[in-house]
Amino acid sequence: MPQHTDSQTVPYTAQQMYDLVADVERYPEFLPWNSAVRVRSRAPLPDGPAGAELLAVDLVISFKVFRERFGSRVELYPDEKRINTEYLDGPFSHMRSGWNFQDQPGGGSKVEFFVDFEFRNAILRRVIGAVFTEAMHRIVRAFQDRARKLYG
Repeated sequence: MPQHTDSQTVPYTAQQMYDLVADVERYPEFLPWNSAVRVRSRAPLPDGPAGAELLAVDLVISFKVFRERFGSRVELYPDEKRINTEYLDGPFSHMRSGWNFQDQPGGGSKVEFFVDFEFRNAILRRVIGAVFTEAMHRIVRAFQDRARKLYG
């Protein structure tokens, strides 16, 4: 089961970073291997705090000869600067990820990210397993590069 955790301090506010990650419709513009996004639904999060939203999202991932669509349940907590994602359907046996953003006293913010997933397909498991760490680093860099482009 590939898992990755990352924690970094960046020179942007927690709000800026939250907004960047919460804007899932823009992922194909900058995230490697993400070729399409469709928001199936967007609504207030049932039983959640005021302002929290629940999205059902389809993402299309293209990697080498593989092209897979998967659905995710995305919980947005803007007041807490937190995003949780859970797998709905597609090529995984399971998948969950999360983001937390905290402003730092000296400026900037701390960004924490984790992902835990496993593909059902043994071939995909082997292909991803061989490049997983580098793939996670590329994804983190893509968010950092996007922040630089948007916020200077």
